[in-house]
Amino acid sequence: MTTATSSDRPNGGGGVRQRKGATADEQLPPQVEEVDTSEAEEIEREREEAEAETDALLKRKSRSPREKLDEEDEEYSPWVDVLRVISFLIFASCALSYLISGGETFTWGMKHPPKYLQADWWKAKLRGPLYLTPTELAAYGGQDESKPLYLAINGTIFDVSSNRRTYGPEGSYRYFAGTDAARSYVTGCFAEDRTADMRGVEDMFLPLDDATVDAHWSPADLALLKEKERADALQRVHDALLHWVRFFENSPKYPKVGYVKRPKNWLDSEPRRPLCKSAAKGRVVRTIPKD
Repeated sequence: MTTATSSDRPNGGGGVRQRKGATADEQLPPQVEEVDTSEAEEIEREREEAEAETDALLKRKSRSPREKLDEEDEEYSPWVDVLRVISFLIFASCALSYLISGGETFTWGMKHPPKYLQADWWKAKLRGPLYLTPTELAAYGGQDESKPLYLAINGTIFDVSSNRRTYGPEGSYRYFAGTDAARSYVTGCFAEDRTADMRGVEDMFLPLDDATVDAHWSPADLALLKEKERADALQRVHDALLHWVRFFENSPKYPKVGYVKRPKNWLDSEPRRPLCKSAAKGRVVRTIPKD
């Protein structure tokens, strides 16, 4: 009796035996990978944006020069240039204010701005200088507050309205207002010397004559000495008056507005004034020269 081999056995009956070495696809069912929908949309959007940028770049490169200029004109905004100009003007204004004020302020808030930054100075320049007689000048001495406050020195009129506290009727320098008191600036006699007559002022700088002391010089030498003394005294008067003239001319607080109008040779009709007591008090005799 012949024994049947395994290959001769039918598939039915005793079951089916799996073969060794079967593949994984034969062993496991296929799996489907799930993708996040929102992430996929984001990826797709980024891809589309990149393509759009690439297309725009290619289109921009392929444009003609005329098209490029037209597009630049369309994109141009004047507000950027306006902002630049305003910024420059602000910076320039601050720098100029600092320089002109001598480091006082960046914003033009100067207590005493230069004359050319004052409206009254420009008004005076446009209308020209005033010419006032001594009588007309007296009307600007501060009694009428509706009028400006003027003073004159050596024939030149200055507006001191910005300092009424000093030059007004109650001020310590009220004697200078409404007149040309050039003499008093040198002698220091404010009340007595309210005049522009400078004759004899040099005497305050001259030594007193003394027969005993003067005997130490010969008549000829004494005459030469007196001549030199007078020349030196006149120079001192000139320098003292010039100091105050320049004070008002250079002060930004007091603009020059005009000149005093007088008749020619007006001093010929004026009596010669004696030296005031305060000025005469400083005179002394000559110093005897040492051998």
